[in-house]
Amino acid sequence: MIFKRAIIVFIFLKISLLMLTTYSANATVWTVSPTTQTKSIKQALETAHAGDTIHILKGTYKEGNIIIDKPITLFGEDFPILDGELKNEVISIKSNDVTIKGLQLQNSGRMVMSDPGAVKVYDSKNIIIEQNILLNNYFGIYLQYSNHCIIKNNIIKATQKAENQSGNGIHCWKSDSIQIIGNKIVGHRDGIYFEFVKNSVIWRNRSINNLRYGLHFMFSNDNTYISNYFRSNGAGVAVMYSKKVTMIHNTIEENWGDAAYGILFKELSDCYLSGNIFKRNTTGILFDGCSRTLLEHNTFQANGWAIRLQASSIDNRLEKNNFIGNTFDATTNGTLTLNHFSENYWDKYEGYDLDKDKIGDVPYHPLSLYAVIIEKNPPAMLLYRSFMISLLDKSEKLIPSLTPENFIDKSPKMIPNKI
Repeated sequence: MIFKRAIIVFIFLKISLLMLTTYSANATVWTVSPTTQTKSIKQALETAHAGDTIHILKGTYKEGNIIIDKPITLFGEDFPILDGELKNEVISIKSNDVTIKGLQLQNSGRMVMSDPGAVKVYDSKNIIIEQNILLNNYFGIYLQYSNHCIIKNNIIKATQKAENQSGNGIHCWKSDSIQIIGNKIVGHRDGIYFEFVKNSVIWRNRSINNLRYGLHFMFSNDNTYISNYFRSNGAGVAVMYSKKVTMIHNTIEENWGDAAYGILFKELSDCYLSGNIFKRNTTGILFDGCSRTLLEHNTFQANGWAIRLQASSIDNRLEKNNFIGNTFDATTNGTLTLNHFSENYWDKYEGYDLDKDKIGDVPYHPLSLYAVIIEKNPPAMLLYRSFMISLLDKSEKLIPSLTPENFIDKSPKMIPNKI
């Protein structure tokens, strides 16, 4: 069912692209240039009619806040610069059926109370924002109460050094059916932020070196992430208080710190993860209060903790994943865990396979005694690789007594699963 839903999402995405890129044959093209009669974008907007195109030639335009209140296409040639001079919101969209393409939008204002951005969309639908360069803005692209919008192939970069000085690269609030495709987001507070957003797709984006989260996601249901790349973000990725989230073929790596995670899952239910790679993170995934999530065919490699599965998480299934080169494959903070492990590959497994079916004949306990101790007493990490700890772990594997009995993979794979 989940794969069918993903296919439906892709079909919807393609149909939406065709619908949103259809223009009227009778539209007029207005040219704006420092050397032509029409030198002002605002002047062209006043003159243009619904459905027209404003063609902006190369140059620098400092016109304050440009408000678009009619269906229009704003198209730049050679990336003309629209400069907010650190005072204004650069473009405000207050109409349906608007396209913004080929512009360099920079230096928006910094007012915390109004959250100005390079492009801010107010209660509108059928908006396309594509192939733009956004530099040194407070918020990059901000959507509120907006539906059926496409944000595609933009470069969004900020240079602020502190979270309270920066907004988010792509910020969506109370919106529906949003498509975020092929963007590169660097240096903002959160790369992509969703709150109360549903039925949306985040596909092929790169979110790197953001101050807090590469992706921050709250109270947003029925959304899909496909083939995104998140690296070296301050605290990794956070997905919280949501349900029916699908994550397929994403790569999450190099998120380090005592409060950093590849992904923090908090209060999620009925989610699906497949084909994702968690590599070189302090923690691959932290589950806190999550239920009925299926993880299959994911790779956890060279993390500090691959999985931290809190006792508040129940009825989750981890099947046919690969755990390779992690310091700790799994840990928990309770004595009773009601989750299911099956057919995962654990590189620390030392069992045998006498019947040659590529499944270990001896069940595997991925939770070491030392991992339990560390979860309750973090300073004990100082004893890592000591002889005493090795002896404790070996003893626990022979005669389990302190680790949960049902934290077990009864059918561990002898070779890695195909991802």
